[in-house]
Amino acid sequence: MPTPTNSWWRPLDRRHWFVFSVASLAWLFDCLDQQLFNLARDAAMEDLLPNKQLATEYGPYTTSVFLLGWAVGGLSLGALGDRFGRARMLTIAVLIYSLCTGLSALSTSFTDFCAYRFLTGVGVGGVFGLAVALVADSIPDQSRAPALGLLQSLSAFGNITAGLIGMFIGSLAVIPFGLKAWQAMFLFGALPALMSVLILGRLKEPEKWIAAKAAGAKTGVKFGSYASLLGNPRWRGRAWLGLAICSVGVIGLWGIGNFHPKIVRTIVEAHLAGKGLTPSALAGEKAFWSSVALLLQNVGAFFGMTVLANVAQKKGRKPAFAIALLLSFGSTVLVFKGLREFSQIFWMIPLMGFGQLSIFALYSIYLPELFPTSLRSTGTSFCYNVGRIVAATAPFTIGVITRRLGGDIEGFRTAGLWVSLVLVAGLLVVPFLPETKDQPLPEE
Repeated sequence: MPTPTNSWWRPLDRRHWFVFSVASLAWLFDCLDQQLFNLARDAAMEDLLPNKQLATEYGPYTTSVFLLGWAVGGLSLGALGDRFGRARMLTIAVLIYSLCTGLSALSTSFTDFCAYRFLTGVGVGGVFGLAVALVADSIPDQSRAPALGLLQSLSAFGNITAGLIGMFIGSLAVIPFGLKAWQAMFLFGALPALMSVLILGRLKEPEKWIAAKAAGAKTGVKFGSYASLLGNPRWRGRAWLGLAICSVGVIGLWGIGNFHPKIVRTIVEAHLAGKGLTPSALAGEKAFWSSVALLLQNVGAFFGMTVLANVAQKKGRKPAFAIALLLSFGSTVLVFKGLREFSQIFWMIPLMGFGQLSIFALYSIYLPELFPTSLRSTGTSFCYNVGRIVAATAPFTIGVITRRLGGDIEGFRTAGLWVSLVLVAGLLVVPFLPETKDQPLPEE
């Protein structure tokens, strides 16, 4: 296979660009909804639960529920994408997460909030595996890895948009219709994803998948079969190794890193103490500055994913994974242990974004390279989304450790540092990963 160059985009025609753009938008809006949840979660818990201590403890549990829904959606929709088409199932996934994000604004208790977050997770979980499989099967081989790396890097703009939305809502003196800030964020999250469904309706299935499906019908190849994925020694080994490397990165971000708004909100509250703000004004300030931090995190994330995607293309997937895990661990320790002053938000949070999200560009490049057409979406979703089940234990663990350490913010910081050691453990997986640099996509 030709080695990618700086002109990787030259072989792409209008059809390739349309597929790439639609898949990137679906994942971008998916990430926007994820980050709106991270911004709104703590305020929603403070509003739906009787006291702040319960809100501090139960907030991580809602993330665990979200991740479990993510895993369920990823595993089911990923397999259905191999069986019935990537484009068709991608449209369904986007519709589910957009509608259920809007419904989250109607929550009146912890229980129904968790129910909406689980359903949102089902839709969110399906998008990644379907989007990267769609692009991998549609883009010429020499352009595939750079395109997939760019798809993931562009997702940072969905996260940045979430930060801008949060800043806008937090700056409002009065939110229309008597909505709380967290409710308004969820309603915003429903709008762009719904619009993207209109575009997704024009998307056609990749010719490679259509041809493979027709050939498979004659030879008896099963598409989207977990029995085939885990029963064949070649694909089984790749699936378990992919799951292991995905689990540590997902834990680093969703089990630890995406809780930085809690630290930021505490710092902002201390920074504004004594200024005589009303409770609603203080809530608005905390929402605003949490959103600023999210924006800064994802500016760093864009550069981190871009840099590590280039490392993967030039030096190989395995060296890139090792570097990304070290960056993720170091930046996590920096923020959870060192972020104490308001001014530190402006440089520590971007560094954490650079470190923690860089590994996700590698997932988008690497996972589709492990599996054949009949299992590409299934295998990618298995690695990425079963990792969510493993990662769902991390917020729960942080909540338990936080409670045992007194339930305050210092206990929360310490809990995050202990859980971050999983990133170091992930380095033990890297030597066993198959190197796929400059290799064609595998087939049966």
